[in-house]
Amino acid sequence: MTEDATRLLAWLRPHAAGGVALAFSGGADSAALLGALAALRRESPFRCLALTLRTPLQRRGEGEEARALAMRLGVPWRDVPADPLALPEVAANAPGRCYACKRLMMDRLRAEAEGFALLIDGTNADDRRAANRPGLRALDELGIRSPLAELGLGKAAVRAVGRAFGVPAAGRPATPCLATRFPYGTRLDEAALRRVEAGEDALRGLLPEARDLRLRDHAGLARIEVPAEMLPLALERREALLAALRPLGYRHVALDLAGFRSGSFDA
Repeated sequence: MTEDATRLLAWLRPHAAGGVALAFSGGADSAALLGALAALRRESPFRCLALTLRTPLQRRGEGEEARALAMRLGVPWRDVPADPLALPEVAANAPGRCYACKRLMMDRLRAEAEGFALLIDGTNADDRRAANRPGLRALDELGIRSPLAELGLGKAAVRAVGRAFGVPAAGRPATPCLATRFPYGTRLDEAALRRVEAGEDALRGLLPEARDLRLRDHAGLARIEVPAEMLPLALERREALLAALRPLGYRHVALDLAGFRSGSFDA
């Protein structure tokens, strides 16, 4: 058990008596919290619940992955449907999209967590330091606690905590919502979201060596971001990339020479 894992258990332990609900995406951050809750339950059973949102803005397989991990760790799990595209700010992909979306989704989770003393999420300390995270304001307004951030644990520390609890998702790359693949002001709909999802799935199959990658959707143009050291490999596989992406409706396919950048549309 690492020092940070011990600190996380100490943070959670006093809240166990009232019950703890977790906003559980299945990513590395919330998975580390799931591992901590499972470890506490082995010490002494208490009420806890992992809540996974199901929305059009996510990859379609994420919910099943989250359910499987919760079952593996013995934590009760529930699927929570929500439709952020019903909000005008989200459908229009406005700059304030993240706040409106997070507010809607966390309201849904808070309703599902009724009767639990605490609702927590996987926001980490690096997220809190990021320049443009309007969704964090919704967490603060709704009183949702973020133990990883409160303990000062950044992404690298969180991954180590996940490994300490034996969580297989500890090394999983970040998978932000699909709306981040489009320039602000590009209208979002189900067809566009599924197209970019299919495009990224194809990229991961053709470039399995690239831990982090994104397909940025500029209408008929697909802009591929991979880590800079992977650019030569992507060029070697140029024909395969074209063959995979053009049938999805991308007339032009470009390789971004600046390489992978998380949140590149915020620059």
